[in-house]
Amino acid sequence: MSRTLRAGAFLDKGGTGKTTTVAHLGVALSELGRDVLLVDLAGKQADLAKNFGVWDEYSERIEAEDDWPNVSTAFREQWGRIASKLGDEAVEGMIFETGEGPDIIPAHPGLDGLDTELNEIEDTHERYSRFDDFLTEYVEPLDYDFVFLDLPGSTNNVSYNGLWAVRNVVVPVEAGPFEARQAGRLRDDLSRISSSFDVELSLTMLVLNKTDSRTRLSAEFAEEYKQEYPEAVASAQVPRSQAIRNAANDGKTLFASDASSTTAERAREAFMENAEELLKRL
Repeated sequence: MSRTLRAGAFLDKGGTGKTTTVAHLGVALSELGRDVLLVDLAGKQADLAKNFGVWDEYSERIEAEDDWPNVSTAFREQWGRIASKLGDEAVEGMIFETGEGPDIIPAHPGLDGLDTELNEIEDTHERYSRFDDFLTEYVEPLDYDFVFLDLPGSTNNVSYNGLWAVRNVVVPVEAGPFEARQAGRLRDDLSRISSSFDVELSLTMLVLNKTDSRTRLSAEFAEEYKQEYPEAVASAQVPRSQAIRNAANDGKTLFASDASSTTAERAREAFMENAEELLKRL
């Protein structure tokens, strides 16, 4: 078995806090002494790189056409030849240090048309296993303890590749009826994919995100989640906090921010607690 633990944040819906969750759990895992690599597959907007303040540097590379190979290249048929030619530089050239502990492979505009390209591959195993092959053959030798993917907010060939590669799914959700239905569909989808392709996918952690303990409605939905997903719901809820948005706008996580509000402190504690729990579950 692989020494590197893998997980991915996914829900077939945008705006639930996937990128925030990946960024903060990634830093928390680093705080716990793990070497962490974050990979952004969520799309050309590259929000994860922006969250760590590395997007400006990477966008300059893209504009200077010094951005090859990139994360989208790893999905393509010629990747093996590229890696053979460039050696260790093939992957190491994609990786940026965040300054907060984790390293990151940023998203690239080349991800935008990748779903259509992958759809042309007739063999389903090859279509969905390409990123798993990339992680196993080229990332594993870099000796990271944890690889965490930020997946697209929609079900497509890229997200299927990510799910196939990590097998363990972290689902950030808000306490609302629509999100509860989406989480239920995801659980059904994971079961269907597992049986169809003979891979074991697990809803490893469901994180209640952007909660407001002052409202009765939020508390009621939180209780419903716990009853519906008793083994998956994370023990710590992440409160709604303007400090999270402010830190992201400054290109950092709460862990690098000096925000001292009550919700900021509670959010930091929640991410740390959930990171410890995620390690135990994996």
